[in-house]
Order: sequence, then structure tokens, then C-alpha cells
Amino acid sequence: MNDEVATASVLLIDDHPLLRKGVKQLIDLEDDLTVIAEASNAEDGVREAVEHAPDLILLDLNMPEINGLETLKMLREADVSSRIVVFTVSDNEEDVVAALRAGADGYLLKDMEPEELLSNLHQAALGKMVISDRLTALLAQALQSGRTAKSSDINSLTPRERQIIKLIAAGLPNKLIARKLSITEGTVKVHVKHLLKKLHLRSRVEVAVWAVQEGLS
Repeated sequence: MNDEVATASVLLIDDHPLLRKGVKQLIDLEDDLTVIAEASNAEDGVREAVEHAPDLILLDLNMPEINGLETLKMLREADVSSRIVVFTVSDNEEDVVAALRAGADGYLLKDMEPEELLSNLHQAALGKMVISDRLTALLAQALQSGRTAKSSDINSLTPRERQIIKLIAAGLPNKLIARKLSITEGTVKVHVKHLLKKLHLRSRVEVAVWAVQEGLS
């Protein structure tokens, strides 16, 4: 392993101790991922996230009392800037869309192979959005059905906006997009605001799905 590769810290929030133990043992096999804390409920999860500021949070959706979606909102309201990946058994379209719109950076299903989970966690730690393969078509369908009557015209985009859409689809945050294009983060935000309006889309997630549909990713 290259010594220059930083280790990404991970917080597990899941009410099943056996699952947490299994995921922790899996992650512990990796040199560049490490579990720094665990929590079994929303309150403890938010407290651990604020205290440890992990690079990555793996969050269960179906928890008693306060569910994962509400926990996600609590984390974002507490100004937790960690990458948050929902890890769940639910492939329900409403759950997927709600989680991504609430600020999740990914949505993975618990029935995936261990190697696939690790691969996705590595991608998430690098700042990319991760979504289980079988949910991509579902997301595209949700976007299609939820779109306004106005069409999303690809021809209305400027070359710069097309560049930014491709980078959004690759999962890059505004800061990295700015660095890659040698422009300011504020300029990126203005471009994103304009392209959302042009395409009649409501979020970066919808932009990413639209880009896949249009072959821009």
C-alpha cells in the first residue's frame, strides 16, 4: 500500500450489532479504511459524528424510534460534512429518492457482495456518489416520472455547463470541480444554479441521473 494514501475514517450507525461487527471486520482488512466509532441509534450517531468528524458515515435506514432518513437530516442540521452513505435492505423508490434529496452521498443495498461494498466505500471516500447498480434504472424512472412538462434541453447548455454536469455525474463536489476547471467555487455554484434552472431539475442527484440518461456521464 502506498504510504501517501490517507486512511479514510468511517462511522457505522446501525441498530444491529451483528451487522456492525461484520462490516467493521470487513473494513479492518483494508489499509486505507478504518472504523473509528459505532452507534446504534440516531442520537448517539449524531454525537459520534460531531465528536469524531469521520470522512465517511455508513447509515442504516430502518432503525427504531428515529429512522435513518431523520438521522440523515439531523446530521446535516448539525453541520456534519462527512460523506453519508445509506446502507439498507430497502430498494423502495421513495426511500432512495428521499435519502438522496435529504443529503445522502450514496445509497447501497445490504445484499451486495463484501468486495462490492468495499469498492463502493473506497469510491465514496474519494468523494464520488455511490449507488447500487440495480437502483440506477429505478432512479432514472423516478426522475422521468417526476419531471415537469417542460423538456430538459441539452442544446441549451454552454460548454462549461456540460463540463460541470459531467463532473457532477462523476460525484465530484463543488470544491473539486472548481479545482479541476481552475475556477472559483462560487463560480461553480452559479453555474450549477443556472443549469438546474435550464434543465428544470431540482438537485445534483437529478442532474447526475439525467446526465447518465443523456450519455453525458
